[in-house]
Amino acid sequence: MAPEVINTVELMQAHAPGSRRAVVMTMGALHAGHAELMRIARERVGPTGELLVTVFVNPLQFGPGEDFERYPRTWRHDLDVCRQEGVDAVFVPVADDMYAQGRDITIDPGPLGGILEGAVRPGHFAGVLTVVAKLMNLTRPDVAVFGEKDYQQLVLIKRMVAQLNLRVEVVGAPTLREDDGLALSSRNGYLGESDRAAAAAIPAAISAAKRTASAGAGAGDVAAAATAVLAGRAGIVTDYVAVTDPELGPPPHQGPARILIAARVGTPRLLDNAAVVLGAS
Repeated sequence: MAPEVINTVELMQAHAPGSRRAVVMTMGALHAGHAELMRIARERVGPTGELLVTVFVNPLQFGPGEDFERYPRTWRHDLDVCRQEGVDAVFVPVADDMYAQGRDITIDPGPLGGILEGAVRPGHFAGVLTVVAKLMNLTRPDVAVFGEKDYQQLVLIKRMVAQLNLRVEVVGAPTLREDDGLALSSRNGYLGESDRAAAAAIPAAISAAKRTASAGAGAGDVAAAATAVLAGRAGIVTDYVAVTDPELGPPPHQGPARILIAARVGTPRLLDNAAVVLGAS
């Protein structure tokens, strides 16, 4: 059965949930990773709950010269994925409707919005948090599911929900990977054959970091292991390799941490991350 398509803010506001509602927010170009988020969301609300997906390429989170115009838009395919996953409704607004009242008020992501991705893409997380808050307000979910691939985004969304007392449970879903280990992403479609071969260094760097951490190393050695893999591969320009605590603060001497990588391979920027445990041996 095809999902109901809701294409205006007014109709979304009138679409009252009859039971528990789970939301998966996307920018379209749906792939197996998105489908997995939908399955997790369905599990959270059960067969009698409502599963709603949003498809919106948000202009507020793209900076000058970024790929807003080029970002893939595959509506027929996206709707088919939603149908296959038993989605009940899809909210697909346009920017003029979403921002009809203006764009001058945004959500400040705080200090964590200025590091890592925020340092490379100034203003990006203000755009992300603003649209996520707007979509939460419009869709009124009990549960919202986001992928861990965009780990900094997930941490900031959880902080926003907690600090603004929003009544929604934010669930992080593990990253799905392609056969060569590359984290699933809509931007993988931009990669040519040679770029794809070069991009395999990113999951290889994650694996090297995890092995180094498992041997009992600290944050500096873990980051160095990942950096060495990336530095040895032509075609990759590394934006950052960072080891933090799970909340993106300074890494502990011992205990749970996160390795985060961003690198350019050809035109696209690719992100990856993984949980590690420092100083374990």
